[in-house]
Amino acid sequence: MTSTFPGQVARTQGFTLGLARNLVISPDGSRVVFLRTPGGEDPVAGLWLHDVATGEEKLLADAAALGATDAGPMSERERARRERARDRSAGISVFHTDAEVRTIVFTLDMRLFVADVSAGRVTEVGAREPVAEARIDPTGNWIAYVHDDELRVISRDGKDDRALAEPDGPEVTWGLPEHEASESMDRFQGYWWAPDGRSLVAARVDNSPVQVWYISDPAHPERPPTALRYPAAGTPNADVSLHVLGLDGGRTEIDWDRKAFEYVTRVTWDRTALLVTVQNRPQTAMRILSADPATGRTTVLREDTAADWTTIVSGVPAHTASGALLWTVEEGDTRRLTVDGVPVTPPGLQIDRVLSIDGDSVLFTAFEDPAVRHLWTWSPTALRQVTTEDGLHDGRLAGGTTVVDARTPTGETVTVNGRPLAGFAATPSIIPRPRLHWLGERRIRTAVLLPTGYTGGPLPVLMDPYGGRAAQRAVAARSRYWASQWFADQGFAVVIADGRGTPGRGPTWDRSRGDDHPAPRLQDQVDALQAAAEHYDLDLSKVGIRGWSAGGYLAALAVLRRPDVFHAGIAGAPVTDMLLYSSHWQEKTLGLPAENPRMYAQSSLIDDAPNLRVPLLLIHGLVDDNVLPVHTMKLSAALLAAGRPHTVLPLPGASHMGAVDGLWEYELAFLRQSLNLS
Repeated sequence: MTSTFPGQVARTQGFTLGLARNLVISPDGSRVVFLRTPGGEDPVAGLWLHDVATGEEKLLADAAALGATDAGPMSERERARRERARDRSAGISVFHTDAEVRTIVFTLDMRLFVADVSAGRVTEVGAREPVAEARIDPTGNWIAYVHDDELRVISRDGKDDRALAEPDGPEVTWGLPEHEASESMDRFQGYWWAPDGRSLVAARVDNSPVQVWYISDPAHPERPPTALRYPAAGTPNADVSLHVLGLDGGRTEIDWDRKAFEYVTRVTWDRTALLVTVQNRPQTAMRILSADPATGRTTVLREDTAADWTTIVSGVPAHTASGALLWTVEEGDTRRLTVDGVPVTPPGLQIDRVLSIDGDSVLFTAFEDPAVRHLWTWSPTALRQVTTEDGLHDGRLAGGTTVVDARTPTGETVTVNGRPLAGFAATPSIIPRPRLHWLGERRIRTAVLLPTGYTGGPLPVLMDPYGGRAAQRAVAARSRYWASQWFADQGFAVVIADGRGTPGRGPTWDRSRGDDHPAPRLQDQVDALQAAAEHYDLDLSKVGIRGWSAGGYLAALAVLRRPDVFHAGIAGAPVTDMLLYSSHWQEKTLGLPAENPRMYAQSSLIDDAPNLRVPLLLIHGLVDDNVLPVHTMKLSAALLAAGRPHTVLPLPGASHMGAVDGLWEYELAFLRQSLNLS
């Protein structure tokens, strides 16, 4: 690994190592447990305890002392979980606590451990290995976990290890989320404990209807290909059912119209009720079901419908301590928080997600400006904005204690009731200085970065978008700009535009692409570029564009359809054929392929291959199981057949996260050559 800034970003995982994460507050607000690595370039995370009253910190579980390394053994299941969660950490990756946050369970190197907070003791529990998805029940007595494809339970002292549910078919799993749940719905759980710890709800997933695709790493020809159950658009999904499993051996299936509502988007089991949220295949209807754990019968509490799609919001449905139901509705141009069906947040404040419920108080994130995400609380007596500094904020609330995780233009901090937690993150050698604008007639939120120390003169341009509906780029947080500032410091004006369809701006903006998927997102990049040229000295004869995933698609789209504007493109992990990407994600905006083939055809890039007139670099990780390498290979084959020169950079061993040392430098050399820069 080099000592350059790109090398520093890689070694520090974007300067996140050494920062507290995965914070959990005890119900009385007296203690906070969290994960943190011991240094800014050490990826091995340990489990920490913070005493709120004294501010003292204690290392509960030292992952390194327990034998963990940054290259420790990992099951394929754990590797897949981390890929879905975009988690590159080592050591303790996740943990789960009982209701009182006195007992904590975690896995390390496929083994199961229990940490006793009061005693400060960590014990290995002799569960069947490999152990995955371990969670302790709310009372702190039993631990459920997944071994191979079965859901098992073991007492916290390591006794009575037994299976609660075993596969009844070769492609059946228990207690795990299916691919679409974790990749597209942000549902990473496959089972949920009852509040009394005597039973749990578990997902039985039958993957046999799902087509099998294979991916392999040519750098390791001795390894067999990985068989992946991947439900592409229009193809059969996994069959998901839910079952109440009692520790006494009882089993009850939860009953709903699974043919009409095949997606399970959320399961919530609190002291008020067991709720199951389901969605139909076209995603135009979503129901909240109240389930009777004893009989499995369900009642429809609420149904939301939309002509285009219904939106999944993290953290809801849920109940306050008094039993009020939390949900969200889209009214006009605002997504609003509701309590028992009544909107409690004002028009213009866009609900992002619900984070915590503390009695009858609710902590959530919301946007008024899409570049700034604040923490807010609602209670029956008040609506209050918690954070005030511009930035991207996350947090937790319990027992009157508030944790704020802030990413701002000046840095990254985690505070408990306003006091900072210790951080060991490395100091970046380059400091991003984005300038935020509203550009063009659609007021596109745009960030512009110039070379450090820039004093004037025309600059070649690098557009650096994402442009998809999963994330924003033009935000008030320096941590989103490490790559962009580095490219700017190589002599570019870097322009990042969040066009139509990007999140944070409300239902109208979400849906503003209408029936044309690619044209509006490309036009917004053109408009932002031209508007930026009214504020800065930009050389519009030398414009490159780079991006990854949705951004990779946008970069390839740009050079194929607007070579008059974009003179070189770098497309990393691009979706090039919409029929080859996943069902839940694609069908939300494009519909079912059989019903809307025109949308899939006009959004795909393969038929555009003969139009390539400018340099294009295609980059793809060869073990990417999200956007499979076939996307790049298929576009490359079409370009070759059309006689269009292009460059393909395969990344052996790289997944969709794509972190490879030397990649930025390679992209820079390509841009300089393609744009004729000295």
